[in-house]
Amino acid sequence: MKLDWKKIGLFAGGTLFGTAGVKLLSSDDAKKVYTQCTAAVLRAKDCVMKTVSTVQENAGDIYAGAKSVNEERAQQKEDAVFEDVEEMTEE
Repeated sequence: MKLDWKKIGLFAGGTLFGTAGVKLLSSDDAKKVYTQCTAAVLRAKDCVMKTVSTVQENAGDIYAGAKSVNEERAQQKEDAVFEDVEEMTEE
């Protein structure tokens, strides 16, 4: 039985690196970095949500204005039809 020392070495190195990585990631300094990054993400989320709210409000105003314009046009068209009918009946 022949041992593949290269594979054993890679496994041992990976295990050592993984153990050191876990200790490094769970250190107090790393936790501070994670906390600061998370706080920055939360601030960005708040900024995005404010922007979304503003866009939604503006879209609502635009939609209401467009409905009003269409209602006015429909009323003008209806009034024009009635005026044409009145002119025809007078003649």
